Amino acid sequence: MEVGAVEEPLVTIERLVESTNRHDLDALVGCFAEDYRNETPAHPARSFTGKAQVGRNWSEIFAFVPDIQVQVLRAAVDGDAVWTEWEMEGTRRDGTPSRMRGVIVFGVSTGLIRWARFYLEPVDESSTTVDEARRGQVVR
Repeated sequence: MEVGAVEEPLVTIERLVESTNRHDLDALVGCFAEDYRNETPAHPARSFTGKAQVGRNWSEIFAFVPDIQVQVLRAAVDGDAVWTEWEMEGTRRDGTPSRMRGVIVFGVSTGLIRWARFYLEPVDESSTTVDEARRGQVVR
């Protein structure tokens, strides 16, 4: 694969991160294709189509977590797919922390995000151990 072929999708993701951290809603939504598809495999009912929904989502996030900042900790490119590990942190208007971490796999072409598989979840700050969590998942 040519170097430019790897760089182009990463530049698009960098543009997404920068516009998010500037809280520039128009620039953020501009990173997405009109017919963008978001799949949320762990929560199928949350999947959607269209960049207008991206705008509604982020408008609300910026309103309720006004200092939110995001970073991509790691990224790998495979063709048009960009595998990214995200961390999002901020403080909600009520003073409680908002922290999310996880993976988003993006499909990028011609400088636009065309699809994503979204595995981002709120950080569980509880003291639940691995044994307790496993039992909660498999013992019924």
